[in-house]
Amino acid sequence: MDQFTTTSLTAERLREDHLADLVALHLDPEVSRYIGGVRSAERTKAYLAVNMAHWDQHGFGLWALRTSDGTFAGRAGIRHILVDDVDEIEIAYAFKRSLWGQGLASEIATALTHVGLSQLKLPSLIGLVFVGNAASRRVLEKSNYVLERSTHRHGEDVVIYRARR
Repeated sequence: MDQFTTTSLTAERLREDHLADLVALHLDPEVSRYIGGVRSAERTKAYLAVNMAHWDQHGFGLWALRTSDGTFAGRAGIRHILVDDVDEIEIAYAFKRSLWGQGLASEIATALTHVGLSQLKLPSLIGLVFVGNAASRRVLEKSNYVLERSTHRHGEDVVIYRARR
């Protein structure tokens, strides 16, 4: 499933030509505050390579997001991550700051959940959120994720929400 659309967004499988847009996204300190901090161009290039390899290995991963006029909006996806030594599959999303507050995160979270649980037939998905990220917590709750537990990841307090098939 290299591409899909929602009401407001087109998602396309992450490719090398998305690098410049991802670099700009990851250099914004407000956007990056809850996704591991600002990433240099070199770190974003490595991030892109890892996430393209995820597609090759698992058949799903991150998509670049575009608005209806074709403008880069952000990135979102479904990917394997290790949490407390357990292989989990998370949904993840990040949008350009100029697009915040328009309901796009809820729209993509609902779409990713449908893709993961209904189309890919995954048994469950998690949302891993910094404790202080109230906006993403609300997005997951609106998408029918249930708060499961708290943990620490990379030195930060996080909560795990889960949706099941």
